[in-house]
Amino acid sequence: MAVRAEEIASILREQIEGFSTRVVSTDVGRVIDAGAGVCRIHGLSGAMFSELLEFSNGSMGIALNLEEESVSAVILGDYLGIKEGDEARSTGRIIEVPVGDDLLGRVVDPLGNPLDGKGPISGAMTRPIERIAPGVTLRKSVTEPVQTGIKTIDAMFPIGRGQRELIIGDRSTGKTAIALDTIINQKGGDLICIYVAIGQKAGKVAQVVGILEEYGAMDHTIVVAANASDNAALQYLAPYGGCTIGEQIMESGRDALIVYDDLSKHAWAYREISLLLRRPPGREAYPGDVFYLHSRLLERSARLEAGGSLSALPIIETQANDVSAYIPTNVISITDGQIYLESDLFNAGIRPAINVGLSVSRVGSAAQTKVMKSVSGRLKGEMSQYRELQAFAQFGTSDLDASTRRQLERGQRATELLKQPQFAPLSMSEEVVVLFALSNGMMDDIEVSRIQPFEAEIRKFLASNHPDLLNDIAERGVLDDDLSTRIRSVIETFKQTVPF
Repeated sequence: MAVRAEEIASILREQIEGFSTRVVSTDVGRVIDAGAGVCRIHGLSGAMFSELLEFSNGSMGIALNLEEESVSAVILGDYLGIKEGDEARSTGRIIEVPVGDDLLGRVVDPLGNPLDGKGPISGAMTRPIERIAPGVTLRKSVTEPVQTGIKTIDAMFPIGRGQRELIIGDRSTGKTAIALDTIINQKGGDLICIYVAIGQKAGKVAQVVGILEEYGAMDHTIVVAANASDNAALQYLAPYGGCTIGEQIMESGRDALIVYDDLSKHAWAYREISLLLRRPPGREAYPGDVFYLHSRLLERSARLEAGGSLSALPIIETQANDVSAYIPTNVISITDGQIYLESDLFNAGIRPAINVGLSVSRVGSAAQTKVMKSVSGRLKGEMSQYRELQAFAQFGTSDLDASTRRQLERGQRATELLKQPQFAPLSMSEEVVVLFALSNGMMDDIEVSRIQPFEAEIRKFLASNHPDLLNDIAERGVLDDDLSTRIRSVIETFKQTVPF
């Protein structure tokens, strides 16, 4: 059978057209140096900063150093299979993480992969982990409080929605406990919490998740974990991944709270990556852009004019109470205040071990409800004066005048009242009643050793006999004459009923 030339030509034309639609342009390079979780790639001239790279063995990496003739990347996951001569391809995608309400109650790694054994996360959208922080014109002043349930903080160092409040102190002084109490206190509220564990032991992260589940707080919490056993790249990505999840909540008009535990280990991971990538070291071997590492992260916390907020509680671990070290001073200068935990106070049994003199909230009483402001306005000044008087009084109180002795005794009672057990946050109404009793001298006739039992019993008395008073305090938000009279009457009735 004769074959016509026109048929051959049409078949070839179809094949060529079909072939041309399947051609995809890909930037390809070759690994010229690999080891210790990083590699250098010749080629990839079109690579972008933080772009995902794919290696011939299936591993993924992130482009971090864009040099004239090569690209340096950190490898995510197993890096031992990557060797010199392997092929590396650009993907055209900046590294991104899943976001959305499907993550609530889950434990994920910085890339959004589940770690809790509850199956895959379905229906989640993705967003790039690096975004420009909202501009000044898009922000709103911080006026709404984040109730921590911790008397010392809510009374003297209030945290507002959209604020960045640093928690700083030595190891084992209760930094994580403050963050967990704050998360637990949001149960039943409208604040979604994100806990980012950076470089923690896997056992400690499991313990934190267990505590949150025990107190019913995982329903409103997302845990992002890059454990100590994970490579430095995942520890570097963890806070940005958590922040991206929180940003999506903020931009949907809701309020979120994110805890970075802790940014000291984040800086260590970044220093490790930078030294392996042969970036020039500076002070304490950190690269010159380590300030930008944390500033671009924390600047993304804001309260938006359009609605929604992202509050941040970064944690920094100090060495021997040295707050003047490089990373602590960097983060102090970025945040809107700090809660400083002191080992000496912790060892003396004052917990939370908050140093009143060195702690501050730069948003101040703007983030307090009016009723809380009414009962706690003078407390910080009185506590600071008490600490100074205490230093003089340790040599003997016999020569002190009556007013100084009264001030010392009031300070001792305030110190006892502000002590609080772990994982026992108070409602705002309970805090108001006990602080009202303190500020109006209604505890002056109670022995210092009986202050804590007095507080525990009066809270039980209120819950069982006067729940309407607690509800009214929460709803009104202002300490008017009627509320003041009712609170005073309840406290006096309690003191007559249960003698202390």
